[in-house]
Amino acid sequence: MLPLLEHIGAEQPVLIAGPTASGKSALALQIATKLGGTIINADALQVFDCWQLLSARPDAGELAQADHTLYGHVPYRETYSTGHWLRDVTTELAKPSRPIIVGGTGLNFTALTQGLADIPAIPVEIRAAAEQLTREDMLQDLDPETTGRIDVLNRARVQRAWEVQNATGRSISAWQSETPPPILRREDCTAIVLNAPVPWLDDRIIRRFDQMLQKGALDEVRVLQSDWDIQRPSAKAIGGPELMAHLNGEIPLSEARDRAIIASRQYAKRQRTWFRARMKDWTQVSADEMRF
Repeated sequence: MLPLLEHIGAEQPVLIAGPTASGKSALALQIATKLGGTIINADALQVFDCWQLLSARPDAGELAQADHTLYGHVPYRETYSTGHWLRDVTTELAKPSRPIIVGGTGLNFTALTQGLADIPAIPVEIRAAAEQLTREDMLQDLDPETTGRIDVLNRARVQRAWEVQNATGRSISAWQSETPPPILRREDCTAIVLNAPVPWLDDRIIRRFDQMLQKGALDEVRVLQSDWDIQRPSAKAIGGPELMAHLNGEIPLSEARDRAIIASRQYAKRQRTWFRARMKDWTQVSADEMRF
């Protein structure tokens, strides 16, 4: 048994965050099989029913070893936000099994342990207007407090702030100042962040994407070719846009592979930045030293 597991209290909730390809799911599965519990997905892409391979959802063998929930339960055409996830995970937390919440979406964990502002739904016309703007255009409209809180290099976060401001007349930072209490307090959990040296993680990212291709990721994308909409949240899966560009005859498969790997590395960098800034009080574990 990993020494880490010896310090987890009976029935204590477990939170596991970390960059893509760092081994989060393997650690969650080991905790579930050794100590008991239900593995609950906290990844923004693994919720969609279209992505088994590209989102690295647990496979049939892993699902057979422990209870899993909130994986692949959202139709790919639908929008699914952190607010949706928080409502779903609240239902799961009411069940008697120990929750083992795992994923790479830092905002989900922040909402869970720090609360989430109750911001009204964004009208379709506001979202459509935002899609026509560049990230730089939207940043110019945001107040300094908001830009100081969000990842300004992440278009999705910038667009969300711009939409809230234009839909409600209030900045997203103002809404966040009225955030309700968290659903699950950090101090009541074993909260783990997997760290990984960049060279080690880069190698894992390359090998994992090549394995996805070998297992049929291209066919997974091909299923959506006649109904592809890059604006859908599900279309943000790394590898999806790149492989779709190949299927549409725009780039060779080798270039699609290279672009997807670069995008994965960039995403891992953004994740590490988030975890360093927002999860300083979580237990830091070196992923490259884990053995499963």
